[in-house]
Amino acid sequence: MKPRHAGRGRLTRSAEFERVYRQGRSSANRYLVLYTFPNPSVEDPRVGLSVSKRVGGAVQRNRVKRLLREAVSSTREQLDGGFDVVVVARPEVLKLAEAEGLSGVCAALEELIAKAKPQERGEQRRRAA
Repeated sequence: MKPRHAGRGRLTRSAEFERVYRQGRSSANRYLVLYTFPNPSVEDPRVGLSVSKRVGGAVQRNRVKRLLREAVSSTREQLDGGFDVVVVARPEVLKLAEAEGLSGVCAALEELIAKAKPQERGEQRRRAA
């Protein structure tokens, strides 16, 4: 198991989440929604997780959050630096977590990251110009 970044690389304040939701770009699949927003002041991507009560009770939500944290840490090198990212869990992710565990959640997240890459590159080009 890889050690996670303690406190760094995380979105923590609701204002940061709101900015990513309102001004960022989104990609979605059946299990997750990935919001990205360019932030040139950060070198590494900052990631926030959102798991609502629609996913399930506290035990189920915490299980999904643990799996998402592990999936994010294992796919962190695929995320481009200079972005704030929010991962929102949809209710279907609980079934995926129960059926396939970490590998299923990682696959769903990797799919979204690959889908979001062209959008991120376009944002970086606009910032550079």
